[in-house]
Amino acid sequence: MQLLFPLFFFVLALIAFGLNILGIMQLIPIYITLPILFIAIHLTIYSLFNQNTYRRRRVR
Repeated sequence: MQLLFPLFFFVLALIAFGLNILGIMQLIPIYITLPILFIAIHLTIYSLFNQNTYRRRRVR
């Protein structure tokens, strides 16, 4: 399950990159494609580097 989210967001980023290329060719408005690309890249990086920094100590 931990590998599924980064893979899904990576595919989403590739799709968003393709949409951004269409936006650069002025087939889709660029002000729609750029936020989608930003969010997809942000979610990809967040899901790759999200770690449990605050781990619970076991109390016996």
